[in-house]
Amino acid sequence: MSSARRAGLTGMDNHTQSPRPDLGPAAGAVARLLDGVRDEQLAAPTPCPAYSVRELIGHLDGLTTAFEAAARKDFGPATATDPGSVTPEPPADWRTGLPGRLAALAEAWRAPTAWDGDTRAGGFTFPAAIAGVVALNELVVHGWDLARATGQPYDPGAANLEVVHGFFAASRDDAMRAPAFGPIVEVPEEAPVLDRVVGLSGRDPGWAV
Repeated sequence: MSSARRAGLTGMDNHTQSPRPDLGPAAGAVARLLDGVRDEQLAAPTPCPAYSVRELIGHLDGLTTAFEAAARKDFGPATATDPGSVTPEPPADWRTGLPGRLAALAEAWRAPTAWDGDTRAGGFTFPAAIAGVVALNELVVHGWDLARATGQPYDPGAANLEVVHGFFAASRDDAMRAPAFGPIVEVPEEAPVLDRVVGLSGRDPGWAV
């Protein structure tokens, strides 16, 4: 949950009227990328400068576990750990196990109760209605990171992209966005939504290895 953690979740009260999207398309898009990651790509850089491909997969696995627990209000080490406190390492079963964990994450957020009240992730307590959108944001943006770093096509779904674009657009001028996100990369308004999301996250849509 690197982006949300550093942004300061307590400063996001303006997003409490969040939509309740289905995380399934974004989770499925990330899962499909895993088969296409070659062993020799694991040490390669990604558009997220803090992570190599290997570390990015570890981060995706960690946030998947944490946000599933957050949806279920199952508080413990998974929801209390600061993701920036350690360098993420993927579990040995990331190719075969992470797709199932991604599916479980999406299923957990389909429960109406997941969006009610407060929850906890990354060591922060904050509204569950925010947490679900933050989880989606992490999947969409880090999924793009993984796709771009490994040269794969990527489509997290039009509805998911619109929600994440709204998330970023609403916080465009929010002082709390730094240092979670880099300076906005301006993208033409007529560009694809994914490119606009990437630009708002502080990434260059034209990034290449």
